[in-house]
Amino acid sequence: MSKEYVEQRNEGYWISGKRISLASVVYAFQRGAAPESILRSFPLLTLEEIYGAITFYLSNQEEVDTYLRESEAGFEKQRQQEREADPAFYKKFDEARALR
Repeated sequence: MSKEYVEQRNEGYWISGKRISLASVVYAFQRGAAPESILRSFPLLTLEEIYGAITFYLSNQEEVDTYLRESEAGFEKQRQQEREADPAFYKKFDEARALR
């Protein structure tokens, strides 16, 4: 009997039936978080789903890593476009951050 823990939808990977991305679990796993620790961060998941997601990642690591790199590049491109669209706002934002 086979069970699917990860599904593709909306151009991304998600924990099956949840609104939690595979990326969230993978990034925690890559930082060295134990599945039990990931469970504390994502209490809507079960330990079985977390282990299933990690197994999916390890079984499809090249494909998932490529997806993550492309997603990060797309996010960075969007962030840069937003900064260029309203430089005054981001200047104020950067100044406020520097005061912290």
